Amino acid sequence: MQTPEKRYELIGTPLAQSFSKPIHEALGAYAFHLHELPNEAAVAEYLTRKEFGGCNVTIPYKQTVMPFCNAIDERAARIGAVNTIVNNNGKLTGYNTDYDGFALMLERKNIRLGGKKVLLLGGGATSKTVTAVAQDAGATEIKIAARNPQNGQLSFEEAMQRGDFEVIVNVTPVGMYPHNGETLVDLTRFNNLTAVADVIYNPLKTRLILDAEALGIPTAGGLPMLVGQAVGSARLYTGLPFGPQKVERVLAQTAQRFANILLIGMPSSGKSKLGKAVAKKLHKEFLDLDTALVQKAGKPIPQIFAEDGEAYFRQLETEVLAEETKLPGRVLSTGGGVVTQSRNLPLLHQNGVVVFINRPLALLQTGKGRPLSSSPAALETMAKQRLPLYRQAANIEVENNAPFMQVVHKILEETNEFFDY
Repeated sequence: MQTPEKRYELIGTPLAQSFSKPIHEALGAYAFHLHELPNEAAVAEYLTRKEFGGCNVTIPYKQTVMPFCNAIDERAARIGAVNTIVNNNGKLTGYNTDYDGFALMLERKNIRLGGKKVLLLGGGATSKTVTAVAQDAGATEIKIAARNPQNGQLSFEEAMQRGDFEVIVNVTPVGMYPHNGETLVDLTRFNNLTAVADVIYNPLKTRLILDAEALGIPTAGGLPMLVGQAVGSARLYTGLPFGPQKVERVLAQTAQRFANILLIGMPSSGKSKLGKAVAKKLHKEFLDLDTALVQKAGKPIPQIFAEDGEAYFRQLETEVLAEETKLPGRVLSTGGGVVTQSRNLPLLHQNGVVVFINRPLALLQTGKGRPLSSSPAALETMAKQRLPLYRQAANIEVENNAPFMQVVHKILEETNEFFDY
């Protein structure tokens, strides 16, 4: 059991969906705990007791904790935000390792801020860190857009009207779980974008990031920042170096743990059976989205088609997809027609890697409760329409025409190599 002076934890609220515990513990140096503090009074009591060796600080307390520190590192003082506190025999010293995490996040995707006009969405504590990184990189202009602009800030509409920014960084919680799909700006209003970044890591790809990808704009999501700042804190806690290889290994482990694997393909292509086997190998939960849809509707799919029509079925399918793809770390098999609705594509990609299971047409089944694949001719017509859509939606294509476990291992191999973080 850890003694209080050697106890390491994260403070903030809410923490239910935090990835921090497995990231810190993957470093192998100490146990790590989540300590949710509901208000500033609880933070004051916690820091006064000093029953910890070190703590990471997340929203909304990165400025709240500063008066309780006996000393503040020069960089944290310049930024005006603390995300790491080290307790050295009762003396609390505040640091900012978010700076290292954000710099790593950009560096891994070769995003440069030097000579660029940078727009930050949001003016909270994290914006101070990003501003410091941008200043040190030599950005020519740094502007903040906020809902209630002040002191030279822009409104979001003003930022879009201006439209000449080259890099946009979201530093707000907008788009974070459980409010997936929300965004603050329309990227089509910006004509000079060279990169878009978002410090949010849950989901792995926010609506802002997905919108940028759809426009062909280079992106960086927040998971490397989370890992980078955690490693920076761990160095302060332990004095251990934790070099770049360790950082990349922990980042890969974290992405693989929390990313979903989503299987798409024609009806009877083997998605459910393969998905169950892949989930078992990875120790992940498996969910058949058609099963979830039937449970939501309270009746089988043929009855939905017969009584309510395909349009109703497709809307219900989107609702189930939106609900279930919010949650990370699972294997999901989808209905065969999920790709026919363009609104579903961001939902498929927000938290994972999409695998097209391509089974030869001659091996697909007809009938058996599948309203749209009632005959070989119907299957052939469907395939002509859907095969291009599957390939457009997928990150990976796996042929299902080999022995079962060989196909399972192919999925595992391909997805393990693909994870984009």
